[in-house]
Amino acid sequence: MGIKVIEKGLLTSIQDRGRFGYAQLGVPKSGAMDRYSAKIANLLVGNEGFKAVMEITLLGPLLEFTKDAFIVLVGIEANIRLNGNEISLLKPFKVKKGDRLHIKQITKGARLYLAIFGGFQTEVRLESRSQFYPVTKASSIQKGELIPISENEGLKLVDFASVKYKNKELTSSNIEVFKGPEWDQVPSVLQEQILSTELTISKNNSRMAYQLQEQFPNTLEGMLSQPVLPGTVQFTPDGNLIILMRDAQTTGGYSRIFQLTEDSINVLAQKRQGDSLQLKLIDED
Repeated sequence: MGIKVIEKGLLTSIQDRGRFGYAQLGVPKSGAMDRYSAKIANLLVGNEGFKAVMEITLLGPLLEFTKDAFIVLVGIEANIRLNGNEISLLKPFKVKKGDRLHIKQITKGARLYLAIFGGFQTEVRLESRSQFYPVTKASSIQKGELIPISENEGLKLVDFASVKYKNKELTSSNIEVFKGPEWDQVPSVLQEQILSTELTISKNNSRMAYQLQEQFPNTLEGMLSQPVLPGTVQFTPDGNLIILMRDAQTTGGYSRIFQLTEDSINVLAQKRQGDSLQLKLIDED
């Protein structure tokens, strides 16, 4: 028994820390887009380590619980109902068998995390429960699916943790970056232009990558495919900036001009189409 998916929402998936050590096979790391929020969610229900959580994007699912559970929802702002009654973020609560939870809409930010005591118990593939097709059977939860959860007989409502959620940092437009391997090949005038321009998230944004709307003249020579990571900023021959995210490929043939900090990947994961951002170059020392 577990949680039955009545409606799946726009894009809802099970994610943990992700997969490590499989880049040579071309397997993305995957994992929670905003690891900070997912970590806070786990702490609030008393989970040790990084248990699998449910990642909800923009429009959420309708879920029915087939047994009692202890859960919490973490995000910036959202419209959530339990049996029709409004539910607050960041406050753990107990649900009973037959209860229906509807994450109707994320009203601020882009992603929300549902954590459950003991974590979601979906299939482990390559040492992770993170959904990514074709490593897993699907890239998201499906209507009618029954998602297994831990046994929790006799579970009592307990405040496992008191933490401060840095939602203001997550709504910042500042994205901190380090110099990428090809940054020094970019002409100084263009370097200044890129760093001084207010950039905009395009409609082409996903768990794989965020493309920015603005274009810049690219005179750099082509290059052979090189390793890339989540947070790598690629500069395409057409002059586009593409920021790789958790489901990104492991190699790429575009110039790598920046690398986002881990905190900035979390911030970017909460951005949606039309949001603005400013790249802030920081010293690696």
